[in-house]
Amino acid sequence: MKTIECQVADISNLTPYVYKVMLKPAEQVDFKPGQYLNLVMAEDDKRAFSIASAPSDALIELQIGAFGEDSYAMQAIERLKTSESVTIEMPMGNAYLREDSQRPLLLLAGGTGFSYIKSMFEHLANTNSERPVTVYWGLRSAEAAFELDKTKAVVESLPQATFIPVAEQADGQWPGKVGLVHQVAMNDIANFEAYDIYLAGRFDMVGIVRDDFIERGAVKEHMYADAFAFI
Repeated sequence: MKTIECQVADISNLTPYVYKVMLKPAEQVDFKPGQYLNLVMAEDDKRAFSIASAPSDALIELQIGAFGEDSYAMQAIERLKTSESVTIEMPMGNAYLREDSQRPLLLLAGGTGFSYIKSMFEHLANTNSERPVTVYWGLRSAEAAFELDKTKAVVESLPQATFIPVAEQADGQWPGKVGLVHQVAMNDIANFEAYDIYLAGRFDMVGIVRDDFIERGAVKEHMYADAFAFI
């Protein structure tokens, strides 16, 4: 782990409640797809956010969902908006992409957990991976989606890859599927034994997905999520 100063290069809205933050590190820092960083607010206040960019990118991208004026995430956004530079600690986390495996990949995320899997599929595209990849992104509503066309293009640039957005609520214009994301995955895939599975989202959701997928053959040793350290 390194402590690094970063210039706040840009902050923009992906949706009214999701912010895209671009950081320019003062030095080269190596990390693995799927790791996260700590934004240092104070010595005793360090806030964890998944890295959405691929390791080869010049800038570090974060996608931060922030609700409420004084929430954990909004406090971080306000710090980033009012600072020319910030301090981060990285890399963090053990639920990173296992590149020595050749098993098919299942990347599944809910909400802004998307940033965790985005780092992975962008890295796979950058390295011309030939592994089979299925990407599921679950959202409460179609209005919460962003960069769908861009994501579809990146994922489907891989030779054996599919991107499936899933909304719990959507109208007839929605380009993906409707329902709970992991239940849609279970409808699509009869048995998960062959897969390396990477999960991100609310801790309660990740726990449910883990248990349901194991009942469908998933191998616990081939399932990865930062949430597993807490549930």
